[in-house]
Amino acid sequence: MEYEITGACIDIHKSLGPGLLESVYHRCLERELQLRNISYISEHIIDIEYKDTIINTALRVDILVENCLVVELKSVETMHPIYEAQILTYMKLLNAPKGLLINFNCTNIIHNGKKTFVNELYRNLL
Repeated sequence: MEYEITGACIDIHKSLGPGLLESVYHRCLERELQLRNISYISEHIIDIEYKDTIINTALRVDILVENCLVVELKSVETMHPIYEAQILTYMKLLNAPKGLLINFNCTNIIHNGKKTFVNELYRNLL
């Protein structure tokens, strides 16, 4: 699944280039996923159970693909460590095996615009 999502992001980046707002890339990725018949949830809200109570964390995953791949989109000049903490948090709370952090404000998605993460719970299984 990671390859299909990466391919969709590359197609978007080739078509639109860098420098647009994240929301533009987000909507285009939704369309690409629809065209590729890939199941996803956009802006999925994360709730957690804590001491027998459901807590709304106010966290939203940009795109959750087939309930197993967290996709976090950025369009920034500099990638900060907080973005990695953000995707790792989402992956842990959703129990998602993998995550992709994509920055569209780059020259090449593969070389400097994508980082893949594996949930520590699944590292020995993948």
